[in-house]
Parts: sequence; structure tokens; C-alpha cells
Amino acid sequence: MSGMGQPRLQGQVALITGAGSGIGAATARIFAQEGASVFLVDADAQGLERTRQAIVQATPEARVLCAQADVSDLSLALEAVARCVKELGGLDILVNNAAMRNYSAAALATAAEWHAIVGVNLVGITNYCHAALPHLRSTGHGSIVNVSSCYAVKGRKGMALYDATKAAQLALTRSLACEEAAHGVRVNAVCPGSTLTDFHVGRAQKIGKSVEQLKTERKDTSLLGRWATPEEIAWPILWMASSEGSFITGSTLVVDGGLHIV
Repeated sequence: MSGMGQPRLQGQVALITGAGSGIGAATARIFAQEGASVFLVDADAQGLERTRQAIVQATPEARVLCAQADVSDLSLALEAVARCVKELGGLDILVNNAAMRNYSAAALATAAEWHAIVGVNLVGITNYCHAALPHLRSTGHGSIVNVSSCYAVKGRKGMALYDATKAAQLALTRSLACEEAAHGVRVNAVCPGSTLTDFHVGRAQKIGKSVEQLKTERKDTSLLGRWATPEEIAWPILWMASSEGSFITGSTLVVDGGLHIV
């Protein structure tokens, strides 16, 4: 909990996708520390259990539920949200963090590759918004935070499919903000830069790189000359989701150490 006052999410319920590792896991831990009951969704059951255990260890009084699900499946999204509302008593915050990657060049990518990544990175968000919005609207203060990428606003080669879907998330965020303002639901996006997540650590270890070696490789991808920790992305997500961001909607917060202006 920050400071000495009341936890910032006391009495609220948050559903977080992609919560089995990295930014999603860090967000879940911080939300629980700040008083939220958390419902965790991920395709990786082992990752979900690791996150659940970390939350319970850090915040023994936390209420935590998990659901293994591919976010591209609407029926599973509806089931997850229904269970969240039934067992945790409602839904105040939705964090759409689940994502998949693809390393094909745009000119070589197959239709199947495009369908797969759009299914997770874009349709996955709309699935959880579709399922969650009736409940978020009923609170009068619902909040959605979509986790995009700094490469939604900055170009590079080799990640066209991923970056295109991340840019589409920002357009979706703006449209949803316009549509949901009348219902009291705020919709914003956070764009992380280079973040030292379990994904990057695992990928490096598979090719024989140590974490220390990995840390030296992003010194030129931000003005701050280093990777972000997952927690450094989770705190801005918390701020956007909480009542501290009550007059912010349709906005994109770039949390990339200045990469997008380099």
C-alpha cells in the first residue's frame, strides 16, 4: 500500500488478463496490495498459480481467483466475468494485458499468422470488454486499462503484426472511451517500453544468455538507458485504473523511458 492512507483500490474488484507473468502478474500483486479483490486470467495455468501464490504470500488477506483461458474465446470470457462477479461480488476494473507476439516480416506473414495475433491482441480485448461492460457500467465508476506498447506509436522492423495490433488497441481505446463516457466508464491505454519480463528472460536463457547479459542489451532503447521492471509499468496502470485518474479517459500514457522521442 502506498503512503499511510486507505488502500487505493479498497473494496474494488479487478479482472486482469495475461496475469500469469510479467506486467500482468505485477499489476495483480500491486492491485491486491492496494485492497482490490483480483480475478486472474491467463492461458498458462502454472503461471496463474505462481501469481496467485505470490499475491497470497505478500497480501495474505487478499481475495484471488484464477481462470485458465485463451482470451480469443468469447465463451470463456463470458464465463470468467460471470464467475468473477458471482464469487467476488462485482467488477470495477478491467485490465486487458494478455498478448501474443509474432516475428514475421509484414511481407511474408501468412493469413493464419494475422488471424492468430488479431484474435488475441484485438479480439481478445473486445471479448473481455463485451463481457465486462454491463458490470462496469453498473458501478458508475468503471475503468478499463488496455496494455498496448510504445511501438504502437513508434516504428521498427520485424514486429509488424504485433505493432499493428498494438496500434489498433489505441484506436479501440479512443472509440470505447467515446462510447462509454455516458455510462461512467473510463477507458485508457498504457504503452510500455522495454520491460524485463519473464518472457524476455526465458527467451534469453533458451539461447544461453544470462539475465545480466540481457540487461546490457537495452541501454540504447530508452533515454534512461535500461529496461523497466514490470512494477514500473504496473504502477501507472494502477493510477489510470484508480479514482486518482478520474478525469482521464481516451488517453494513451507512454511508459517507455523516453524511447518514443528518441
